[in-house]
Amino acid sequence: MDTPSLSAADVAQFLKANPDFFDAHADIFANLMVPHPHQSRAISLGERQILLLRDRGKKTERQLAALVANARGNEKISRLLHQWNCQMLAEPDPAALPELICRSLERIFEMPVVRLHCWNPDEVLADDPIAGWAHTLSKPCCGARRNEEFLAELQQDAQSAAIVPLKQPGDEQLFGLLVLGSPEADRFTADMGTDFLEGIGELCSAALSRQQARTAAVEPECPA
Repeated sequence: MDTPSLSAADVAQFLKANPDFFDAHADIFANLMVPHPHQSRAISLGERQILLLRDRGKKTERQLAALVANARGNEKISRLLHQWNCQMLAEPDPAALPELICRSLERIFEMPVVRLHCWNPDEVLADDPIAGWAHTLSKPCCGARRNEEFLAELQQDAQSAAIVPLKQPGDEQLFGLLVLGSPEADRFTADMGTDFLEGIGELCSAALSRQQARTAAVEPECPA
């Protein structure tokens, strides 16, 4: 009479149903050999479990190290942004704010391209294509360098950019754009979140609203 063969599923089910099997048959566990996960040789099941635990431990260490590095990076950015905000509040000359904003953001984010373009929101700027295009933005626009010719000077030689609309606090009137540009094509992507950039835009907008007078379609210079 033929003995019915057991499938792998049958063995697995048996071991699940009998968790004390290897306690009762310690010699089997000690002599059971399985393939090495990284080499072409067999090792004991116990050694295999130790190797798996070591691999998991190393993976956890790498993940923890990445989390610590990100936390330190975020803490540094948060501290620099706080200093930047204090500098804007302390600046007595509103006309100096555009250069302060550009220089500070260049330093905080190590960004080679930081530009501002502002206009008077109470005037119709038919001759300013940047202002006309900006009104199509409801939130920051991120991604590859824009092809529009009128944005060329703002983007300079950036390969990717974040273009942030600036609005007057309270009435939401659009009065400018903040452009952050990077030579790295993947620094700003179309699918990235924009909450942080919106916060930067709100801080810039609040600071620039202190300017007592704006000339229509005049770009505050951020000297090289």
